Amino acid sequence: MDTQSLQAFLAVADCGSFSRAAEQLHLTQPAVSKRIAVLENQTRARLFDRIGRRVSLTEAGRVLLPRARQILVMVDDSRRALGNLDGDVGGELILATSHHIGLHRLPPILGDYVKDHPEVRLDLRFLDSEQAWQGVLDGQIEVALVTLTANPDPQLRVVPVWIDRMVLVASPDHPLAHHPHLSPRALSDHDALMPGPFTFTHQLIEQCLAEHHLDLRVSQSTNYLETLKMMVIAGLGWSLLPERMVVTDIEKGRLTTLSVDDIDIQRPLGYLVHRDRTLSNAARAMLARLDESREAAAIDWPLSH
Repeated sequence: MDTQSLQAFLAVADCGSFSRAAEQLHLTQPAVSKRIAVLENQTRARLFDRIGRRVSLTEAGRVLLPRARQILVMVDDSRRALGNLDGDVGGELILATSHHIGLHRLPPILGDYVKDHPEVRLDLRFLDSEQAWQGVLDGQIEVALVTLTANPDPQLRVVPVWIDRMVLVASPDHPLAHHPHLSPRALSDHDALMPGPFTFTHQLIEQCLAEHHLDLRVSQSTNYLETLKMMVIAGLGWSLLPERMVVTDIEKGRLTTLSVDDIDIQRPLGYLVHRDRTLSNAARAMLARLDESREAAAIDWPLSH
């Protein structure tokens, strides 16, 4: 099996479409179809059912899928190991980051990195933290900068770099803004604006309220924190947002912080890599910069392992 056919197979399986897979691979659709046909001939099995516009894996395709991922990861790992021998910092670095980190934490680090290592081809991907975690596990992403969870997958090396202090905020005209001290029940009685239910930030506040036997009442949801901030300013509900993201809006009177008894939330942000993956020199250079930022901030968080 050649790696190009396996890449085409994975792209079609992930996209559920030959045309979208072709766009992802920068190929024509006939070229993708030809590579799949070659792979089906080599495996002597039909890998996809094509019913109308719908493309789905056959049983043989489902059997091949995890093995194909593993083969490509091993090939990439071997290339990186050989490429690292000359000590040069170059080649491709696939780096995933959440939108919040990309906007508020990464720019100075990234700017210095690009200036010092111009030979690196940086493939920067903005993803939800949960998607980035899975991408590293699947071998599709070399380094991810994300919100960290308290129970990381043991296959991953997880290192906190920054600590986000989270604040509860509402517009100055919101009913909750008129009380100097609030009970957790007050939050439960009003609509919240939150990231999706599977995000770590959503789970943090949901867990806090659950400890008081209360439910989180979410009226609208989006994973873009800037959009959440806009909706809070408009008076559509309260939310939980990073302090450094809203401090200017608080100073200008567009937002007000809510003081709630027994709720003080911090979340760790940091990087993760797969323990079994040979990191490229480009990735090692990026991690060295992130570790410098961690040391400068004197981060001491129990997730580091």
